[in-house]
Amino acid sequence: MELGIGMFGDLAFDQKTGKYQDAGTKIREILQQVKLMDEVGIDVFAMGEHHRADYAVSSPEMVLAAAASITKNIKLASGVTVLSSSEPVKVYEDFATLDLISDGRAELFVGRGSFIESFPLYGYSLNDYEQLFDEKLDLLLKINSEENVSWKGKLRAPMDNQTVYPRAKNNGKLPIWRAVGGTPQSVLSAAKLGMPLVVAIIGGMPIQFKNLIQFYKQEYLAAGFPESEMQIAIHSHTLVSEDQKVIEGYFQNYKDQKDRIGATRGWSPYTKMQYEGGRAKDGALFIGNVSEVADKIAYMKEIFGITRFVGHMDVGAPENEVMMKSIELFGEKVAPLVR
Repeated sequence: MELGIGMFGDLAFDQKTGKYQDAGTKIREILQQVKLMDEVGIDVFAMGEHHRADYAVSSPEMVLAAAASITKNIKLASGVTVLSSSEPVKVYEDFATLDLISDGRAELFVGRGSFIESFPLYGYSLNDYEQLFDEKLDLLLKINSEENVSWKGKLRAPMDNQTVYPRAKNNGKLPIWRAVGGTPQSVLSAAKLGMPLVVAIIGGMPIQFKNLIQFYKQEYLAAGFPESEMQIAIHSHTLVSEDQKVIEGYFQNYKDQKDRIGATRGWSPYTKMQYEGGRAKDGALFIGNVSEVADKIAYMKEIFGITRFVGHMDVGAPENEVMMKSIELFGEKVAPLVR
């Protein structure tokens, strides 16, 4: 099983000044952190895409390209590319270029995203939310698998025997994962296309997703794809520390981020009881000491049969020192225990 770390580039908010942390400082910290991930043997780094004041990264491929120049082994993925509001030709070009820079380490996680800011920003209508994703995924997969592309859809101009350059290292093919939040229709689509699956489990109890993942396995095999090539990942909020004060103090970071987003979505204020419930064995938060986090990841392998776990590690913008220690422990202590 591969072990990875994901980030969104959360920016710390200063209550006194009413301003967010400088985005440039945050991006440089992220690069320092990815370099450490590579050094301690983390398998995958996934960088998210957002178009908001509270996140530093709107262009994951740019950050990943910078990371490629200072790492040697770690796979570099988007987590996720909001494909509905992206141009598939440009997405392939950017990640094929990243693949060549990194000598074959680029991956794509594609999804609809949990925020909608990119749609009006790039001139797309939310009325086309579902159709945009389906069409663009169809085109991206075609570009990824064929040298000369002829394609026709309803929301984008057709392609007629055109080739997209440069081509990725592995005969032009990039690993493209389907990232989902738990919608059965999305899971079914991924299975029928034979795509690797990433499930975001960031609340409630992971066991509640067992039927969904079993559904994916069933439909993947029914579509004729070999079990040996099936790949399933989960993506969950994670922080590792052997200092109980750090774990207790992280509640405030986590609460602030939850409440900031929740204020726009009608959520109730986040509570300490929810935090501790999430940290319990059956909860969805992988926040705790080395043995606690390792045990929960092993439990995910047991109940789901996952081939990859991605710990989302910068929720609420922990300080760089806390992040660096968490990454170090994840690579040097948690990973060997899980393996």
